[in-house]
Amino acid sequence: MKDTSRSLPAKELFDLPEGVIYLDGNSLGPLPKSVAAHVAETITGQWGAHLIKGWNVDDWMGLPKQVGDMIGRLIGAPTGSVTTGDTLSIKVFQALASAVKMRPDRRVILSDSGNFPSDLYMAQGLISHMGQGHELRVVAPDEVEAAITDEVAAVMLTEVDYRTGRKHDMTALTQAAHRADAVMIWDLAHSAGALPVDLEGSGCEFAVGCTYKYLNGGPGAPAFIYVRPDIVGDLSPALCGWLGHDAPFAFEPGYRPAPDIERMRVGTPPILQLRALEAAMRVWDGVDMNELRAACLSLSDLFIAEVEARCPELTLASPREGTLRGSQVSFIFEHGDAAMQALVARNVIGDFRAPNIMRFGFTPLYIDESDVRRAADVLADVMRNRLWDRPEYKQTRRVT
Repeated sequence: MKDTSRSLPAKELFDLPEGVIYLDGNSLGPLPKSVAAHVAETITGQWGAHLIKGWNVDDWMGLPKQVGDMIGRLIGAPTGSVTTGDTLSIKVFQALASAVKMRPDRRVILSDSGNFPSDLYMAQGLISHMGQGHELRVVAPDEVEAAITDEVAAVMLTEVDYRTGRKHDMTALTQAAHRADAVMIWDLAHSAGALPVDLEGSGCEFAVGCTYKYLNGGPGAPAFIYVRPDIVGDLSPALCGWLGHDAPFAFEPGYRPAPDIERMRVGTPPILQLRALEAAMRVWDGVDMNELRAACLSLSDLFIAEVEARCPELTLASPREGTLRGSQVSFIFEHGDAAMQALVARNVIGDFRAPNIMRFGFTPLYIDESDVRRAADVLADVMRNRLWDRPEYKQTRRVT
């Protein structure tokens, strides 16, 4: 039998600038080499040649679910349970609105202070829109399990903290939610493509995520949503979009949801972005997620050791135990923004999160041990020579 596994790293599959050590795939993945030609073919060979016929001839209409299944393989989701489109914020709103409707006698949405602010904003907006006395209850990450009571309608958590990389125990917290008869929603923005995920095994009702980070779908790439197959047919979508209708081209005046995951579609799918994502997902063909996870932990452990030995000014913000964090390592430094700008100027690219977090992502698809050691060398030079103290690195930027 032919071995279809892919060895790591696979740098040859990515269009990375020469000399750059890219440790920011946890924010925006790099460009896979296959994407440009795939999108160009969509533009000229499909849109250009087929015009509107592309919806049928090239099956543009089926693309959200086809790409959803490609993502589903990486997150332990059954075939036909994931669809793509819209933004992550929209998908959070959809999942949360559906979850709350499933528990009409409860008024608490539970989340934690490590959640991404946009998820909390969407919950606040939903509560305000509903006007039925719901409450968003936010607790510390280590207090979540104890806070899951019979008041809670839905538990909404991001598995991996965007600032520190701290990782929740998906199985344990989903079980705790179900013991309290609450609905479980997981945000996989920093999990999908970073570590093994088993949505089916966890039993959670919903999961959402973006595709422009570890999945390398490009800036603004469409989000995804998973719904557990046994409940999807009973959901009443809050956003009753045309393409979530059972028969969009029947043009019925009343909404009748599709019988499966397609009811979570809203508007016209972004075909060019989906085709870019489709090509990017081919990078994952043959990748064993357990192997990738082991490589990631090896690289990140090495980075922690190197930095702590040479940069005493930095304080580890991530869990030291690898199994308790995702695929990023974060350090606290008072002048973290300026230090990161100095690093980027020297071709080591990470990013900064206010007020004092320097983040570094480790993606074994295109990062190896030599990259980690070189990055640590540059960081040590920035700190030792106070390069972060230069005026050019203290400029305010719109995106950090």
